[in-house]
Amino acid sequence: MTKPDYTALNLPPPPPGRPLVLVNMVMSVDGRVVLGQTEKGIGSTVDQRLMRELRVNADIVMNGAETLRKSGTSPRLGGHPDLEAIRHERGLPPFPISATISSSGHLPLDRPFFTASDFDAVVYLGEETPPERRAAAEATGRRVVILPQAGRILAMLAHMRHELGARVLLLEGGPHLNAQLFAVGAVDELFLTIGPLIIAASDALSPVEGPGFDEETAPRLQLISAVPNEETQELYLRYRLRKENAHG
Repeated sequence: MTKPDYTALNLPPPPPGRPLVLVNMVMSVDGRVVLGQTEKGIGSTVDQRLMRELRVNADIVMNGAETLRKSGTSPRLGGHPDLEAIRHERGLPPFPISATISSSGHLPLDRPFFTASDFDAVVYLGEETPPERRAAAEATGRRVVILPQAGRILAMLAHMRHELGARVLLLEGGPHLNAQLFAVGAVDELFLTIGPLIIAASDALSPVEGPGFDEETAPRLQLISAVPNEETQELYLRYRLRKENAHG
């Protein structure tokens, strides 16, 4: 077996008040998720396939604003008809909803996230977002949701669950957004591909970047599967957050 099958995850129902949250990242052996300016070049085409397989399960695919600015983002399935067929069989739309979040509202409005017509998208902004940037995002025709400063991440998740009907949220980065969801105990599973390279850049990000946890608050993980690929020399890991971490 050279890769797991991420199209059939047998996921539990979502927790009360929010979607089930999956995080998917690729990193080097030394724990870096950026090579140059983006994650491109770390994972193989097999890893790219697995990313699309995870999207099959999602109602929403989310990236932070920095990832959107640097790499772009879309919830598409990479032109894999078999994956589109699985979603059709499950009674799901062809693609998940795409989502991003930004306090500044500094967003690349010419990206497919805003201009594409084959998928829906939602933009989460803060009360402090400059009015002109809010207006510019709204002018693209995308749905814009304003979140309060207090409890912002939980408010966003509640909106996704109750207003968008999302059962599964797939978070594809970036690291700072990952940290915010870990901090409120709202991550349920972590999918991590380890690519066979060393980056050794002191300023390169890790999969989760934030203020840090201590011995009591550090999220604890349970290993669900570890699949090595001898052809690509990658390792595909699936973790579940242990129940003692669950809150939010």
